Amino acid sequence: MPRIAGVNIPENKQIAIALTYIYGIGRALALQILSKAKINPMKKTRDLSEKEIGELRKIIEEGDYKIEGELRRQILANIKRLREIKCWRGIRHSKGLPVRGQKTRKNSRTVRGNVRRTVGSGKKAPPAPK
Repeated sequence: MPRIAGVNIPENKQIAIALTYIYGIGRALALQILSKAKINPMKKTRDLSEKEIGELRKIIEEGDYKIEGELRRQILANIKRLREIKCWRGIRHSKGLPVRGQKTRKNSRTVRGNVRRTVGSGKKAPPAPK
């Protein structure tokens, strides 16, 4: 398994898909990186030579791409800034509610931790007759 940017890349997938396992690299950026490296995006990862893998590492690490830890730190810093200035989005982040304007009456179970606050969901079963 080749290791690029601290992530093990799967061998059985096409290299265009395999690069998306790196946090911060999507399909479009993966294709852009492969075109710079002059590698066929349909090629399987296991068929890459050491030279091609080295070229990919060089392009990803020396490019101005924010990936993995650096990108995660930047996102956390952005959220922290929003919380500190107490803007609407920062307050929503703090409360653990949807940030981008979604309704919360019926949806947003994943953001709220799958809390069921509807009328019939918390009912206890009636006692068994004697």
